[in-house]
Amino acid sequence: MRMKIVGDENIVFLKETFSRLGEVTALPSHQITNKNIKDAEVLLVRSPTRVDQELLKESSVKFVGTATIGTDHIDTEYLKKRGIAIASAPGANSNAVAEYIVACLLVLAKRKKFTLQGSTIAVIGVGNVGSKVVKKCRALGMIPLLNDPPLRRKTKAKKYLPLEALFESDIITLHTPLTYKGRDATYHMVDKKFLNKMKQGAILINTSRGSVVDESVLLEAVKQGKSKALVLDVWANEPNINIELFKKVELGTPHIAGYSIEGKIQATAMLYKALCKFLNKEDKWSPTSKNFLPLSKKKLIEVDCSCKRKEIMGKVVNEIYDVEDDDYNLRKIIELPFSERGKYFDELRKSYKLRKEFHDATLILKNCSPELMQKFKGLGFLCSH
Repeated sequence: MRMKIVGDENIVFLKETFSRLGEVTALPSHQITNKNIKDAEVLLVRSPTRVDQELLKESSVKFVGTATIGTDHIDTEYLKKRGIAIASAPGANSNAVAEYIVACLLVLAKRKKFTLQGSTIAVIGVGNVGSKVVKKCRALGMIPLLNDPPLRRKTKAKKYLPLEALFESDIITLHTPLTYKGRDATYHMVDKKFLNKMKQGAILINTSRGSVVDESVLLEAVKQGKSKALVLDVWANEPNINIELFKKVELGTPHIAGYSIEGKIQATAMLYKALCKFLNKEDKWSPTSKNFLPLSKKKLIEVDCSCKRKEIMGKVVNEIYDVEDDDYNLRKIIELPFSERGKYFDELRKSYKLRKEFHDATLILKNCSPELMQKFKGLGFLCSH
């Protein structure tokens, strides 16, 4: 009898990949219940599924994999007690999130009429995602200020600053895991005290987890004009997001910052590799876009660099990823009855467009200075004269 695998239907190429190892049943996240996973030996989930004793009691599950960076939706202590193996996908979508930040920054600079060159950006959490954000912000000519207490203690590096040193930054972007205990707990890290210390008119971006921010306090701060702009991709109580807060954000998206096709495939590949290791099965095959997507030439974008630099970069990034389109689609949730909002939020994620990363494009640059070419390369684009 083949091993039974139950997985979230929104894990990209779920059946195509894991059917090599067993019989795969794909379910919507809300149908991943104790009843439906009783006979499964392997459970593959995403962030909407809470994996705990209630879900796993009296089940046959021996391996849980989550196609996410974080594991805050998994009761890891309970799984360890049960001897259930756990795997996640740290770093899988880190480049996609960093590109999301770039797209947002360029839109905000245009809307709010400020210059990214020379602006300070506080990066809180400098792991897989935050480190890539730092590199791309430097490519934009920004000045990153880094905060990561665990890394500071581990490396003793002075570049990791205390939180107090970051509050005068023009922009603050959050890239921490969601943790509830210990000296580095991040639950409601952005609270009233945090917001009061922020520079008046600073921009706040959150692509980590919704509950890193105390949304009720944030809403009051925004109403009082504390922030020049607010960008939220993650929300407490997803998919039933705080509509009043959403109305106040400059850019709001349905937890899709990391939703590039490359990031999704990488997450699936990492789980597949982890499961093969757990099963002690040597399988060098790995899911890639070549396995499942039609082969296509890289996108060629001709760029006349004699235009204004800010406009050029915004237009080029928009060719690959239009974050304003994601914001526009989520705005429709405001007009929906309360009972339909959660379903709509989930549907936006489930039916998300095929989004490629910057390296999928080759820029044909005309009248381009070496400095500007380096900026494009720093963002991840392939460049040619």
